[in-house]
Amino acid sequence: MKELHGSAAGLRTDVWMDGDWQDQDNRFFIDPASNGFWLGMTAFDGARAFDGCAPDLDRHCARVVTSAERLGLRPTLTGPEIEKLAREGIARFDPGTALYICPVFTGDCLAVITDNDDTRFMLMVREAPMPELSGFSAGATPQRRPSRDMAPTDAKASCLYPNVIRGMRAAQERGFDQGVVLDPNGNVAEFSFSNLFMVKDGVVHTPVENGTFLNGITRQRTIALLRDEGLTVEERTIDFEELLHADEMFATGNYTKIKPCTRVEDNEMPIGEVTRRARELYWDWAARQNA
Repeated sequence: MKELHGSAAGLRTDVWMDGDWQDQDNRFFIDPASNGFWLGMTAFDGARAFDGCAPDLDRHCARVVTSAERLGLRPTLTGPEIEKLAREGIARFDPGTALYICPVFTGDCLAVITDNDDTRFMLMVREAPMPELSGFSAGATPQRRPSRDMAPTDAKASCLYPNVIRGMRAAQERGFDQGVVLDPNGNVAEFSFSNLFMVKDGVVHTPVENGTFLNGITRQRTIALLRDEGLTVEERTIDFEELLHADEMFATGNYTKIKPCTRVEDNEMPIGEVTRRARELYWDWAARQNA
């Protein structure tokens, strides 16, 4: 899943900052002494636009506000205001262009602890082709998700990602595309950058939300769509050993939406019927939404 962190070279990026739109070639900067830069006081979110729709854009825009508040920042825009800007950004590109939409709140104060009045907002909209249906491999990694009293796990916060990257690098050094991350109790939490689903005997299983990983918007949407289709989806505690006997697996996340996992350690799996159906259900639902 290298598209999650690959280069955007050659792809257009527009940025709204300080009240106006500009392209990334103008080279905007944040103060390296600000606590958003050197202390990681930054909350962000990611949404998608493709094929004339922007699935759950309102929920992504609302979540970045909540994430900022939970991180201790004071948001300067509301969710609906961010959504309006995001739709302006989408309209700056040719209709149907696949886009990644990333609103950001970052600390803009030089002090370690602030009164939260200094919060800066930026919105990035860039070209990002939707990944094709192809499988990825995943392996165990020693890095774990923190507990809720150790980190702002209820926020989409930039400070959480260095540990994610450490785990992904460890898995790649073992020959896998990304990692399977455990929670503090040693149970399965998620893939490196996305929520995890496994299928066994026709039943879909996914780790129960326990405060150590983000309950993704695409995760929630996929669970609802599968249940509406009549499939059984169990949210429960999952042991890593169970993944080694799964019939099929897939990941959900904003960037790729639904992506098959075709190998965990030595367990090779096909892109199964449930995975394909989950993708079909999501894309059919998305097509009914207005961009």
